[in-house]
Amino acid sequence: MTKDSGPFETFIPTSPGDQPVPREIEQERAGEPLTRVRYQIVLISIAAAFIMYLDRVCLGEIVKSTSFTSEMQLSKQEIGRFLGAFFFSYALFQVPAGWLSDRFGARKMLTLYILAWSVMTGLTGLMTTLTGLIVMRLGCGIAQAGAYPTISATIRRWIRIDRRGQASSFVSFGGRTGGTVAPYVTALLIFWLVGWRPTLWLYGLIGVGIAALYWLVVRDQPHEHPRCSPREQDHIGHIPERKNPRFRDILPMLGACCSSPSLWLNSFAQFCINVGWVFLITWLPTYLKEAKGLSDTQGALMVSIILAMGMVGQPIGGWATDWSVRTFGLRRGRVLPISLACLVASIAYLLCPLMDSAYAIVACLAVVSLMTDIGNPSNWAFMQDVGGKNTAAIFGWGNMWGNFGASFSSITLPFVLAFGLQHGWGYAPVFLACSLAFFLAGLCVLGMDATKPLVPRGE
Repeated sequence: MTKDSGPFETFIPTSPGDQPVPREIEQERAGEPLTRVRYQIVLISIAAAFIMYLDRVCLGEIVKSTSFTSEMQLSKQEIGRFLGAFFFSYALFQVPAGWLSDRFGARKMLTLYILAWSVMTGLTGLMTTLTGLIVMRLGCGIAQAGAYPTISATIRRWIRIDRRGQASSFVSFGGRTGGTVAPYVTALLIFWLVGWRPTLWLYGLIGVGIAALYWLVVRDQPHEHPRCSPREQDHIGHIPERKNPRFRDILPMLGACCSSPSLWLNSFAQFCINVGWVFLITWLPTYLKEAKGLSDTQGALMVSIILAMGMVGQPIGGWATDWSVRTFGLRRGRVLPISLACLVASIAYLLCPLMDSAYAIVACLAVVSLMTDIGNPSNWAFMQDVGGKNTAAIFGWGNMWGNFGASFSSITLPFVLAFGLQHGWGYAPVFLACSLAFFLAGLCVLGMDATKPLVPRGE
């Protein structure tokens, strides 16, 4: 990857399909304005990720609040099914939702997705039975399934290849920010609004506003945006897209996914990473309350601090993956940040059963959060590298397996905990299971190869 001495940077592509701007065209447009519409696209994508994670993570705080437990009176296993329902439908609809965005366009579909999950979030606050709660969370998971795949495809079209890792990290940063503030803000809103139901109604209204803003700001391609200058389009670089995928292209696309060893390794890694990470947003608030005796507000603050480390990790991870690719090449550069981060997270979980202090355990879990998000931009960039015109669907494939891991973790951890309590080990088996999941993820990503794009049969 090189830099030109011209008025703005050009680059040598390292991913198939991305084309640098010819020097003659660059020089012709040197006097034209270099607009910054691409930054607006990233900013509204950050806002969408923020509300998505706010709506997702707030349930971990709600289910242990007094207003919820006194009214709904659910067992831990029933709460586990409630929490796991979201991740199951979220995982199952990743590929269909991503493909629909590839087919009909990011602007149209993500506006619809944001609007749908915001309505589902508000309706959750109206439910009075476990069945109703589960149905609403299934619907919310279906709607949110298309968000990150669609945003990932949008970044591919609006951000040139040597900045995608950083742009992806900013969007993930927005998501982690929403997840970080969700526990503490939710606890405060439950107190101020006198209950969990009004809190969900408020979150739903905020989401509706962001959906409207997304529609106003975003266009599917740089050349379609009325405020994106030709010079900015050249700065981004040209991606010669063929026609949007058709319905008959679904099976060849799925065949390409199934035949890619790199994508299977990435998918298994995402499964394992989410098995370990999702404890932080589902059962950790309950653990701090029941096992460590922290109050609702104290526990919410600790969880927010832990998740805040992800906010730190995302920009570090974005810089790390771009630096790693420039230093070691695309093949090794994409995998090293993920592998090293997973190894450190595994060690941090191993230390938790050895500590009695709640604050020491919180420190270890903060390291888990930090390492998870340091590795995350590399995962995003890998799927953008190999996805081509099916980037949203390919992203959905990997994210599907990751969220099957989250659903699996949410539902099974109560049984692992019950086993630990029965034998006098407490939460130790939970921490060990999460440690093993990160270790396996760190091993399998070493076989990924971002230099081999997924090409459906017949193309």
